[in-house]
Amino acid sequence: MTTQTILPVDSQAVAQASKARQEPEWLTDLRVQAANLAGSLELPKLEKTRLDRWDLSSFGTYREPQALASVSELPEQVKTLVGDTNIIVQRNSGAVYQTLSEELAGRGVIFTDLETAVREHADLVRPYLGKAVEAGENLLTAVHAATWSGGVFLYVPKNVNVEIPLQALFLSDDSAASFSPHILIVADTNSSVTYVENFTSIGTGASLVQNGVTEVFVKPGANVHFASVHNLTEGVTDLTYRRAVVENDASVNWIVGEMNQGNSMSDITSILKGNGSYSDAKVICVGTNDQKLNLTTRAIHFGLSSNSDMITRAVMRDQATAIINGITKIEKGATGANGQQTERVLMLSPKARGDANPILLIDEDDVKAGHAASVGQVNQDQVYYMMSRGISREEATRLLIYGFLAPVVSEIPIAKLEEQLQTMVERKLGQ
Repeated sequence: MTTQTILPVDSQAVAQASKARQEPEWLTDLRVQAANLAGSLELPKLEKTRLDRWDLSSFGTYREPQALASVSELPEQVKTLVGDTNIIVQRNSGAVYQTLSEELAGRGVIFTDLETAVREHADLVRPYLGKAVEAGENLLTAVHAATWSGGVFLYVPKNVNVEIPLQALFLSDDSAASFSPHILIVADTNSSVTYVENFTSIGTGASLVQNGVTEVFVKPGANVHFASVHNLTEGVTDLTYRRAVVENDASVNWIVGEMNQGNSMSDITSILKGNGSYSDAKVICVGTNDQKLNLTTRAIHFGLSSNSDMITRAVMRDQATAIINGITKIEKGATGANGQQTERVLMLSPKARGDANPILLIDEDDVKAGHAASVGQVNQDQVYYMMSRGISREEATRLLIYGFLAPVVSEIPIAKLEEQLQTMVERKLGQ
């Protein structure tokens, strides 16, 4: 197997690109620092996964985005994925369309691409950008910090509840163009918001790396619902870090569907910093062909009486491989914390492989923690029971698989996106 190497990014080229886009000096400095760090950092070391054996040869180059007058100008395959308002569309390297209702704008909500936000809302962006996922963590985070483009900035002011989900579509249809958005969400005290994103690609199968980062800051008493579906083609290697910092009596809810065709690494981490903070993470993935998947869901408890719940469901067929990691870390002093996790892998082929790795790291006595994990095949007793009621074997198997994935699919906050995810599952499973 060929080993690919990421060459360190050139700091001078990074600085020139930043200045050409008229970014503020403080951001140019951050990018240059990250570029310099990249030369001394290594790829992240993942459980039972060698990233250096993946195709990480092409991150693309920045291409100036061409604005769209409306979503109707998008390719037919994707134009139905978003509504008409409260949306941001990124195509390849940058944003091409965005709209926010006057009502939300009048209440102080900011929903724009991150490149615009660093110029127009630096006082809100600068304290948070790169603070949850730091550039110096590994080679991937350094390359991202140096080269990200487009992205989303969502800010919800104190005591503002956004009832309508805000949407973002990230489309890659040019394998030569960079595709590494950065999503930054700040929910101020006692606010609430639902954010829904969709990553999709239309391409020729040429190699491309999606190296994305999401940072979510949930202030005291705030609530953030974050839903994400990734459906990238076989030639795209998807590397995504999602991380939330959750303060007193605040909560974050993750709903993630990993439906890519190519190799994927996903790391979802909730840092329960505040007392009474809460995190709920629901993740599904379907692996086909010779895909390699490494999915980690993590909750780190610092706050008193903090709570976390994690559910991951994976369905594997053909020769696909999945490493599913659940990590609950309860730090010293986090008394009254409660961390629960479940990882389940359903195997549809004798050549498919799945590992479920529940990990509890407890440094405090007065806590609760638990885990459940399983790797198995479709229960034939259940199939036979349904067949005895007049249901065909194929239909019975299909219903059991959908029931297995239902805890996540049913939580998608937009009906159109839920239907899309259901269609993706059917397509990947050949139903």
